[in-house]
Amino acid sequence: MLFNSFAFAIFLPIVFILYWFVFNKKLRTQNILLLVASYFFYACWDWRFLFLLLFSTALDYFSGLKIEKAARPATRKFWLWLSIGINLGFLGIFKYYNFFAENMSALLSQFGLNSHPALIQVILPVGISFYTFHGLSYIIDIYQRRIDAEKSFVDYSVFVSFFPLLVAGPIERATHLLPQIKRKRSFDYATAVDGCRQILWGLFKKVVIADNCAELANEMFNYPGAHNGSALWLGALFFTFQIYGDFSGYSDIALGTAKLFGIDLLRNFAYPYFSRDIAEFWRRWHISLSSWFRDYVYIPLGGSKVPAWKRIRNTFIIFLLSGFWHGAQWTFIAWGAINAIYFLPLLLTKRNRSNIDIVAADKALPSLRELWSIGITFILTMIAWVFFRAESIGSAFKYLKGMFSSSVFQKPDIDGMGRACIALGLIAIMLLIEWQGRRDPFPLRNIRQRSYAFQYAVYILFILAIFLWAGTPQQFIYFQF
Repeated sequence: MLFNSFAFAIFLPIVFILYWFVFNKKLRTQNILLLVASYFFYACWDWRFLFLLLFSTALDYFSGLKIEKAARPATRKFWLWLSIGINLGFLGIFKYYNFFAENMSALLSQFGLNSHPALIQVILPVGISFYTFHGLSYIIDIYQRRIDAEKSFVDYSVFVSFFPLLVAGPIERATHLLPQIKRKRSFDYATAVDGCRQILWGLFKKVVIADNCAELANEMFNYPGAHNGSALWLGALFFTFQIYGDFSGYSDIALGTAKLFGIDLLRNFAYPYFSRDIAEFWRRWHISLSSWFRDYVYIPLGGSKVPAWKRIRNTFIIFLLSGFWHGAQWTFIAWGAINAIYFLPLLLTKRNRSNIDIVAADKALPSLRELWSIGITFILTMIAWVFFRAESIGSAFKYLKGMFSSSVFQKPDIDGMGRACIALGLIAIMLLIEWQGRRDPFPLRNIRQRSYAFQYAVYILFILAIFLWAGTPQQFIYFQF
């Protein structure tokens, strides 16, 4: 069930009405409704994988109780690693088994040993990387005595499977979401309206920006040899905004939907393409994943408070893990490695926290130095995205070779240049709106202080844009992760 589908447009109001007008007498009945709705939402993708979600939820729930009750450190550690091992085992089987089997076979063949590993022909359960990380953070937090184990199985199940975040995040923490699930919630009109604004903004980014950019990016990446360098630069640009509009659009819809039910989810994007260096970019892009790896991998390894060679090691570990988290392909690992290389000079010179404030916070426009920094960071990010999008490492280098060929100075040879110009215009409009609203969690929030006539005019314009400039519907990119 896609957020931008007719089915979801029916599903959401039904759950909303039942939640506030039928099951609003008791918190437990509201949570049961959310759980049933979430399982139905997930079953619409593939009901056969519901057992995996249920098993993972039950495993972490009971493991958490065992860890909390255990008196002996060895027993606590046993239940911790049992949960981690089984969770990562399922993730490894469904997502990474074929990758390791094929690459091991290729390695053995270099030594004259021919092997024919049995490969698994199974689809990847949607959202498995997200709900697995929900459970892992919960178990680790209990083991570290940051939180108490949740006693209500229903409440814990809602934390893991809350439908707005179930299939593509953000990756929530029990310390943030569980207290909200356990607390009585009252309908707040202003919060609900704010949620609708965020949903509208997310739909605009997904349907108008991402889906239009996808058609043009696919044309370039599928046939890079048929296009000149300037067209390939445009293709990389379109993918850069496709993945941003697609994933940040999903996150906005998820956060806005949660607000309709009185729940606040973690912010996942903070205008990353206005970043002035790569470190700032990673503080603003997929924030829930970046902070997850920081808190549960980077800091336990010593973080930045270790000798230089260990800081280099730790940086490569988290960026390579981040790439590998996205999928079992060398292109994702290369993408992670490239970002690590980008990040290291800032870390080693202790400039990785130079830009932690909002760019041009008190000014209408950035300074020339800020504009230069934003431009360089954006170009570096766009080049890295080529590896993320390419089908193979070889394809990525072929694409980059074309980008930096002499034909870059020629007119882009794109079929339907008019579509490309429209897409560029829509991107420019989105960036202008985001720049104006960069001080807020999402740009449409700042129209609350304007007149009702102005607000409704803006809503109507965005709705018209969604219907008039909707691209060919595309599945959300992060559903594959």
